[in-house]
Amino acid sequence: MPRRSKLTIAESKVEFESGKPVNLKMLAAHLGLSIAAVSRILNGSPAARSIPPAVQDRVFKAAKELGYRPNVFARSLRSRRSYTIGVMVSEVSEGYATLVLSGIEQQLLQEGYFYFVVSHHHRKELIKEYQNLLMARSVEGLVCVDSILTEVLPIPTVVISGHDEPTGVTNIVLDHHRAAMMALGHLVELGHRKIAFLRGQDHTADTSPRWNAIMTAAQSLNVKIDECRVGQLVGDDPTPGPGREATRKLIARGIHFTALFAFNDMTAIGAMSALREAGIRIPEDVSVVGFDDIQTASFLNPALTTVRQPLVKMGMLAAQTVLRQLQSPNDPLAAARQLVVEPEFIVRSSTAPAPQNPRPVRRKC
Repeated sequence: MPRRSKLTIAESKVEFESGKPVNLKMLAAHLGLSIAAVSRILNGSPAARSIPPAVQDRVFKAAKELGYRPNVFARSLRSRRSYTIGVMVSEVSEGYATLVLSGIEQQLLQEGYFYFVVSHHHRKELIKEYQNLLMARSVEGLVCVDSILTEVLPIPTVVISGHDEPTGVTNIVLDHHRAAMMALGHLVELGHRKIAFLRGQDHTADTSPRWNAIMTAAQSLNVKIDECRVGQLVGDDPTPGPGREATRKLIARGIHFTALFAFNDMTAIGAMSALREAGIRIPEDVSVVGFDDIQTASFLNPALTTVRQPLVKMGMLAAQTVLRQLQSPNDPLAAARQLVVEPEFIVRSSTAPAPQNPRPVRRKC
């Protein structure tokens, strides 16, 4: 490597501030490195892996302190690339999608990529239309969140919570079987056997694999799933509303349950609202378990026990994967059909031992 310049950061700042903004050539001269080496490091090029980490850290530090900003437009013209990724989500609201998007954004911005976000609200015609629209905007890759694809685009594509996507698509999925065993195992240890479930909407990609995992875990733990204790979420409202309505219907059936396992945290919040409306105490009468561990889960009263998906990490992994497919297509991880992430079970105060004297109910189901 060429020798480092003797100018200090403070001296360089004064020198640069007196003239035009810091460009790549000026930054490289200050560091005593070649323009190519600095460019590889800042752009996260695979070739930068051979450069010592200490040198890379020095480049990023100098770039930040000197206020270096890459000229993305010029870079695009030179390379004839857009450095843009398309991101397609079912909806943008508090919870699951927000956390996943934050991970995608962190990784793409770190790598110097821009991105477009579109939301299709589970409408099949919009999914297809947005795919074409993003392609027309010259996106180089596509990250889909809770979106069911039926065809492969001629660009790298990664799907978060995808399960049966077309060949050529990389799926990032949670280990639902482990998640189900954690949640049901926790309730069984607390003495719960009469457990109610809120099943996800049919249009949501995670619904079938999560429900199949729950049934398998229940069989392993000798927990009987009574269809009268299974509620179904309907509609595409991303708020707690569907969970509240589904729980109201469960309560109206008059069948007894001491615990409720919700499809996700938003559903659990709605369920808790419906239980309180009916005069049912949480967790004294009914324990509640959610899924996702969204930001508000720990601030509820009582705080929600839930399965934590590493949502930010999943977003970052999706972005890393689609960029790896662009930059290093022969990398084994770039060609992976499926990448599995592990859940974590977070115990809070919405679960407690099953009541010894359950509330009287009159079965109507």
